[in-house]
Amino acid sequence: MDRKQCCVKLSVQPSRGLVDKKFIVLVQNVLPGFQLTVHALYQCEDGHSWEAFARYTANASGTVNVSEHPSLGGTYSGVEPMGLLWSLRPVPGSKPGLRLRKVNVQTPMEVMISVYQGHQTEGFVDQVPLASVVVERWYMAPGVRRIPITEGGLTATLFLPSGSGPFPGLLDLWGGGGKLVEYRAALLASHGIASLALDYLTPKITIETGKFVDNQYFERAYRVLEQHPQVLGSRIAMLGLSFGTSVTFKIAAYSQVVKLRCAVCISGSHVQPIDGTLEQLLTSFSKNAVKTRINEENQVIWRDLLLPIPTDPALKVDVGRLQCPLLLVVGEDDQNWPAYESAQDIREMMERAGNSHLLTVLSYPNTGHLIEPPYTPHARASTFKTVHTREKVMALWGGETAAHSRAQEDAWRKTLVFLRENLYGGTNPGAASLSHL
Repeated sequence: MDRKQCCVKLSVQPSRGLVDKKFIVLVQNVLPGFQLTVHALYQCEDGHSWEAFARYTANASGTVNVSEHPSLGGTYSGVEPMGLLWSLRPVPGSKPGLRLRKVNVQTPMEVMISVYQGHQTEGFVDQVPLASVVVERWYMAPGVRRIPITEGGLTATLFLPSGSGPFPGLLDLWGGGGKLVEYRAALLASHGIASLALDYLTPKITIETGKFVDNQYFERAYRVLEQHPQVLGSRIAMLGLSFGTSVTFKIAAYSQVVKLRCAVCISGSHVQPIDGTLEQLLTSFSKNAVKTRINEENQVIWRDLLLPIPTDPALKVDVGRLQCPLLLVVGEDDQNWPAYESAQDIREMMERAGNSHLLTVLSYPNTGHLIEPPYTPHARASTFKTVHTREKVMALWGGETAAHSRAQEDAWRKTLVFLRENLYGGTNPGAASLSHL
């Protein structure tokens, strides 16, 4: 057996590619029935290490194909071609509350994939693998350009696709944690959409005023996209997640400047005082703090802050005003925002307004709040610091790992279809038809 072990062949194809593309992990040249463990190890930019592993038994030809053969246990089970990425978790002994997020999108995720003899569960660092391969996963495709934007007081980064354009544009808004988060915008640009990642909470912090940004801040960001020579100014979308969804709803419904071709809203709600500022919206959450729940694991559950959905029209965006296609992506186990209840109310509002044909809802069981690009490891809970209170808590996001990961893959694929059909489509685009996907 020792001689056979020395000849184990491990290949990953493609070994270099975008993070949302599948790869094939193939182990060859072992004995039929040989028990082995395939292991993935990734070290984050913050120094923390993440791992995933799965146990397999070689077939009659002495081969394990991770895309076709079932895992017999580990961080995932069954046939899961990309389980070695989406089931990554902090290595034993790591501090609690970690969440894996790429900071520098100009460098790849470098994942070490290795094969170990036997069905292992721990102690990988103390063992010598039979074979190892380093895999690169990128958010930026070759030729994508990253351009920091500071004009007009913005804190933003524009990602332009490869080529001369012009390209459709997208304004990308993350949630209540603030900071400039670039990896989703970089990946969208890799798929042909000029994407502006915008930090809209940290710059409240215009030191001179100490105030939060207002609607003009988002309108300036829109103008940057609209007027860029490589952007199709009449074909711009907004994409929001969590608190970014609240902003997207309000801008799309009420702004006289922002004229969207379509909008994507993930894990958020339309409930907010429509005449209020960004700061007043955040303050309204604080007033409902009595509704905050803490579970037995000392994790904060915020979803009830906006429940029940109010009947007062002054307390929720009139989504019926929308004149562009809207895609809602909802996790039915979202423990952070009442996205599922909000989606039901939005559907009714748009039906009453006679524009339900503009609405597409993707709703996923056992899926939590953080619906990200595919193969991003699921974080059921993580440490979170709110911009408004600066309080650090352990936030419960919800979701079950396998179901959440499948939802991320499906939602991303359908989001790209929706954006392409509405941004690249005819002069009067409608809601994307997703039923055939």
